[in-house]
Amino acid sequence: MSESAKKRPGRPRSIESDRAILQATIDLLIEVGFTHMSIDAIAARAGVGKSTIYRRYSSKEELIADAIESLREELVIPDTGSFWGDIDSLIESAAQLTLNPLGKQTVAMIISTALTNPQFAQMYWRKYLQPRRQAFAIVLERGKQRGELQADANSDLFFDTISSIMLYASVFPPNAESWGTYVRRVLDFLFRDKMPNGLTNSG
Repeated sequence: MSESAKKRPGRPRSIESDRAILQATIDLLIEVGFTHMSIDAIAARAGVGKSTIYRRYSSKEELIADAIESLREELVIPDTGSFWGDIDSLIESAAQLTLNPLGKQTVAMIISTALTNPQFAQMYWRKYLQPRRQAFAIVLERGKQRGELQADANSDLFFDTISSIMLYASVFPPNAESWGTYVRRVLDFLFRDKMPNGLTNSG
C-alpha cells in the first residue's frame, strides 16, 4: 500500500448524526432506562446505522456518558485571585447548572444510571469527574500558596465534599436559606480548621 493511500482521510463525521445519536440516547434513557435500551434502538431512533455509532463509541456506557454530559455546560475552573472567591464562583456556576429542570433531570439520570450500572459509573468517573477533580487541585494549590489554606488541606477530599453537599442540597433543598448560602455555610463548618479566614468571611 502506498504512503498516499495510508494517509488518505476517512469519511468525515457528520455533526447532524452526532447530535441525533446523543439526543436519541437521552430520549431512550428517559423512556426505558439504561437496562432496557440498546444500540439497535438508539440507531433506529437516530436514523443511523449501528456501525455509525460503533465508529464513535466503544460501548453503550461511553455513549450514555457522553450523551448525559452533552446536556451540561463545561464547568470552568475560576481564578478570581482568592480561594474563597473561586469557591463562591464554583458554587454560583453549579447553581446555574443544576437548579433548573434540565439540570435536575441530568443529575437524576447520572445518579440512577450509575447506581444500576457499575460500568457506566466507572466510565463517567474516568471521563468527566476525575478530570474536574484534578482541575480543582489547581484551585486548592493556589489557595495554599496564598496562605489561605493550611498545607495539609486535601484537594480530593475537598472536591468530593463540595460535590456531596451540592448533590444533597439539590435533592433536599434547604427551606430557611438559599441553596448557595447553605452550601457555603456547611463548607465553612466542615473546613474551618483548614481555612484561616473562614469561608463565610471571604466577602
